[in-house]
Amino acid sequence: MKVVVVGATGHIGSYLVPRLVADGHEVVAMSRGERRPYLEHRAWEQVDSVQVDRVAEDALGTFGEHVASMRPDAVVDLLCFTVPSGRQLLEALVPIGSYLLHCGTIWVHGSAVEVPVTEDVVRRPFGDYGVQKAAIEELLLDEARRGTVRCTVLHPGHIVGPGWVPVNPVGNVSLEVFNRLAKGEEVALPNFGLETVHHVHADDVAQAFVKALAHPAAASGESFHVVSGRAVTLRGYAESVAQWFGQPARLSFQPWETWAAAWEPADAQLTWEHIIRSPSMSIDKAAKILGYCPRFSSLEAIFESLMWLVDNGKVDAAGRRLAF
Repeated sequence: MKVVVVGATGHIGSYLVPRLVADGHEVVAMSRGERRPYLEHRAWEQVDSVQVDRVAEDALGTFGEHVASMRPDAVVDLLCFTVPSGRQLLEALVPIGSYLLHCGTIWVHGSAVEVPVTEDVVRRPFGDYGVQKAAIEELLLDEARRGTVRCTVLHPGHIVGPGWVPVNPVGNVSLEVFNRLAKGEEVALPNFGLETVHHVHADDVAQAFVKALAHPAAASGESFHVVSGRAVTLRGYAESVAQWFGQPARLSFQPWETWAAAWEPADAQLTWEHIIRSPSMSIDKAAKILGYCPRFSSLEAIFESLMWLVDNGKVDAAGRRLAF
């Protein structure tokens, strides 16, 4: 197929593009052109790179036409965050029959009632990001089920991999948490540390997109969770990181108000955004229909990210060698 990847040099695209090339697809990589992919690979030499400012073109109403003008068989949209943006691309692709694969988020669910959460439960999203993503999914899948367009929505968890900071054991992205665990210093967790986070390696997300691309008849009109096999608790996550550094986990537990007061408001807010949702998602549907099988557990994916952070001087390993 001729596949246009929107947001091709980001976390997912950096792994997705080489996979598509390896499978023999003709790939057009659309991005702002401001950075190299996270993963260097010879496959990029075979890719047609197109520089585009989606926000600006969305405002002008030209982005959908720009993508459609390339006559793709499929479009993987990794950078759609509003309903108008999603509708513009959708309407441009309908006349040419392109298969649209949209990157959603597990935050379309909000807080869970029963876990692991399946795709068919009642949605209760909150916050602008989750609400917008849920509305985009509704728009796209309604059209797909009417037969107007072929479309699939994949919902990743907290994406990790070499080159960026994973959501940490307190639910934000402060590197100091990893530094303290590496040195055997005390780390305070909110509440009892039993809230959950659900990571996924970027390459596993890329795997799911490739599998959905290969099975449009089964995948169109459907959404799928794309996460590791199991979520982890904040406490278990912290204990695992300390163990990787050969340190005891010196953890304390504080009521939310006490814990949050010790952090910068932005950090505390990000923690709240994660723990109020405490995602734990089922991948049974993706496994059954797409054949999705994540290579990395949550902790394995986090470990690879942490190794990169240590190797690049962003986390101080305190002279210790990490071991999983």
